[in-house]
Formats: sequence, structure tokens, C-alpha cells
Amino acid sequence: MTGAVTSAAPRGGMARMSHRVMNLAHILTQNARRHGDRIGFVWAKKSWTWREIDRAVSALAAALAARGVVKGDRILVHSRNSDEMFWSMFAAFRLGAVWVPTNFRLMPDEVAYLAAASGAKAFLCHGDYPDHARAAANPALEFIWRIGEEGAFGEKAVGQAIAEQADAKVANAAVEYDDPCWFFFTSGTTGRSKAAVLTHGQMAFVITNHLADLMPGTTEADASLVVAPLSHGAGVHQLVQAARGVPTILLPSEKFDIAEAFRLIEAHRVSNIFTVPTILKMMVEHPAVDRYDHSSLRFVIYAGAPMYREDQKAALRKLGPVLVQYFGLGEVTGNITVMPANLHDPEDGPHARIGSCGFERTGMQVSIQGDDGRELKAFETGEICVIGPAVFAGYYDNPEANAKAFRDGWFRTGDLGHMDEEGFVYITGRASDMYISGGSNIYPREVEEKILTHPAIGEVAVLGVPDPFWGEVGVAVCVAREGAAAISEAELAAFLSPKVPRYKMPKRFFFWEALPKSGYGKIPKRLVRDELEARGLLELVAKPTDG
Repeated sequence: MTGAVTSAAPRGGMARMSHRVMNLAHILTQNARRHGDRIGFVWAKKSWTWREIDRAVSALAAALAARGVVKGDRILVHSRNSDEMFWSMFAAFRLGAVWVPTNFRLMPDEVAYLAAASGAKAFLCHGDYPDHARAAANPALEFIWRIGEEGAFGEKAVGQAIAEQADAKVANAAVEYDDPCWFFFTSGTTGRSKAAVLTHGQMAFVITNHLADLMPGTTEADASLVVAPLSHGAGVHQLVQAARGVPTILLPSEKFDIAEAFRLIEAHRVSNIFTVPTILKMMVEHPAVDRYDHSSLRFVIYAGAPMYREDQKAALRKLGPVLVQYFGLGEVTGNITVMPANLHDPEDGPHARIGSCGFERTGMQVSIQGDDGRELKAFETGEICVIGPAVFAGYYDNPEANAKAFRDGWFRTGDLGHMDEEGFVYITGRASDMYISGGSNIYPREVEEKILTHPAIGEVAVLGVPDPFWGEVGVAVCVAREGAAAISEAELAAFLSPKVPRYKMPKRFFFWEALPKSGYGKIPKRLVRDELEARGLLELVAKPTDG
């Protein structure tokens, strides 16, 4: 995709006629009509009804329009979770503009890059980030408004803009299927982040699919707790909740307070949560899980990375049969596979789909392909590729990335895995995580699963590092389980020895207090590698081991 953003470019092949679809902001219009007096949003001691939300969104849309924002313009938003951040998404949709949220943990220079790369016209920046506002200023950026009550930069506060247009009524802009609504920035595991273009038509399918496959039967009687940044997967999840009139409940601060999360679950009878495996693991290992009533939970949805089997079983013991896993990237907006609650077996056995991320989502098709694009047979490892209405329109202004991302119409995820004869998908790891030792391909996840069966190990990351003899060898960076007795490198190697072939055995085991995590709770291997280098451990690995 290049140039102005009024309609997304087709993904390849014959161009089709676009057609009028529902503007996603119509979700608020519906809720204000049907559930106007019901609570739709809760944050700390404040709450808003759906009618109040709809009015605030119209007021913000009117203020942005008065400042010159029109259909297709990009609105960059850098904010921690808040009411005004949530309003900004629907205000952008209502105008036919494009919502461009960032990870609020990014550095000022990174946000400046995203401002320029997206061609943003407006910047809504939380008052706690004046350095980001200064860094993002560029000739194309016409104005900056502050989110929240803090700070003294920008033309005005978003709250002021809403107050000035309190009585405005703004109709939802007419949009077509391919009209962009959201630039979803990838986490940038390699190189700079890229803007995946999500469209009104695509996202309507995603909403419907999430409701069907992840949380069937969801109604306005449910409640949803947010434990992740609304800028990415949690934002998609809350958009889905809004489509059913479900109230969204925010933690009172950006600090992830597990005890407070469980208190809110009990107080609001929360029925669904979207999270990632590392956060879910922290929750079920916290004493608060036994202090508060969480029996209202029906769907605890985790995504973003595979969940290790031992952690899965621990979560099932604590929370019951409520786990739902999905596999999906930002580019496919979560819509690749699903492992529903009834298939999360708490015991290892012949019927347990151990290591699977589930089967194809409704309306989506998965293909395991070789480097030549040939579809592989069952149990053969290749790249996981996908087609279907949830696949994004392409990367904005990045033809090179688009050329690499698609092959014969299939989106290439960059993840490796295989499919069994019944269509269940198993992720081996990222293509970039695989390493070659002595001519053999090694997929770290398989080794990580085995290490985590040791009762003293709570977290682990295995990755390949240079070796003068083998080309690459594995190293395992481990974090002890809280309260567990210390274990030595030799003891862990002896434990693992009968469980993995010799060529897959890590050359070294390191023990750290914590593993580096991204802003979304993932453990990127590149951050682990950077830390190994910073500690001088890569040189240590290259040396011969004793014995």
C-alpha cells in the first residue's frame, strides 16, 4: 500500500469492486439505542453508560472534524489505557479516519518514527509523555492534543475538546469494505515496526468470528476485564465486547496489580478476559487466585504466544475449564486457529492435544507450505500460511514487505509448524527462532517444553548462538519457580538428557532472576539474545565445556 489512505489496496490478483459496509462506530449507535442506560465502561471509581459513551465519541469526532480531520486521515494515539483513548478509536471510525495506536511503552524516537511512517495528521498523546509529543512533531503533523488531566503541552486537552462540542451529533461516515479504520503496528521482531492496514469490512468479519469461535453466547449481561494495552490485541477484544454491549472494565492504573484484577473479577462478575500466556501464568500463581471468587469466568482467552503444557495444566487446575487459545497475528487480527475450552484437557493422555493451538477458525483456511509454496503432508514441518476474510489489506506504504508477506494469495505468517490428519495445527516456533546445529534443524519450543517439566523451572527461553565447531548450539536461559530449591546446570542437564536427543541438548544452561519481556508480555528471543551478549555470555558459550 502506498499513498493516500481512502481505500485499501487489494491483496493481489484481480481487483474487485468494493462495496458499502457498516461503519464500525455504528456499534455505539446500536448500544446507545438498545442499552443506553446500561454501563459500558468502568475505570477506577468512574463509569459511563453507553449513551454517555456515544455522546463523548460524537463530541470528540466533531472537535476533530472542526480541526480539519477528514475521512482517510490518520490519528496517531500514544496513551496508556484510559477512557479518552477508548473514545478516540470510535471517534476515528465515526469520521472514516484511521486510528493509529502505539504501544505506550515505546521510546520518544520510536513514536516519532511511527508518526512519520503513518503520515499522521493529528496526534493524541497522553499528558505523561511530553517528550514523545516533542519528538513526534513533523511538518505533516498538524496538531497535538493531550489525553488525560496531566501535562501542559499541545493545543488543548481531549477532555476540553469534548466539552466544547458536548451537544454535537455526528453521523457515522459512509465507508466501503476496503476503507482502512486501524493501522495495527506489528511488534517489530525484525527491523522497524510495520503498519498492518485493517479495514471496516475485514474487522466486521473479525468481530463476528471472535464471537462465534472464542466466546459464543456473549451478551450484554457479561463483563470483560482489560489486563493488556488497548493499542493491540486487547483493543480488538474490547471492540468485540462493544459489539455485544458488554461493559469494559479497566484496571485503575497501568500497573498490573494481580490482586486488584481478581478483586475486580469478583466485584463485577467478570466473565471474559483476553491475555497472553505469561500474564495468565502470573495470575494463576498469585495468592489472590485463592482469595477471590472467580467462578463468573467463562472464557479466559490467551494468545500472542503458545502456552507451555505445564503452565496450561496449572491454569486449568486453578480456574477450571475456561481456557480458550487462539493463534493469530496482527496481520490476521487473531483469526487463524482456535482451541476451545472443551478441548483443553487437564490431564495428559491419548485424547489431549498437547502442544496444539487448535483448528482453523470459521471461514479461514490454513496451509502448511514448504519454501517453494508446495502444501506439505500431515506432520511435515513448514511455514504456516493462511487465507480468508480476516487477512489484512497489506502493509501501509511498504511494497517490499507486501511482496514478502504474500505468495499466491496466501499470507505467510513466518511461523513454523505442522498439521495433523484431523487439521489441528502445532506451532514449532518462529522461522527466525529455528537454528541449525551440526546440519540438523532444531526448534526451541520442543526443548523448552521438556525443560519446563522440571518442578524447579518456571520460565525458559532456548535459542541458538554461534559455535565454532557446530555452527550453532542451543543455550537455555532459565528462571526458577518461586519457592523452588536451587538447581545446578549439571542437574538440569542430567534431568533433560533422557528426554531429548543429544543433538538437541543445550550446550549451556543459565539461571536468571527474570527473562526480558516486551510491552505485550511476550519473551522475544532477540531481547534474550541482547541480554546474553550484554552479560558476555556468548563468548562463554563458545568456549569448550569441562569434561
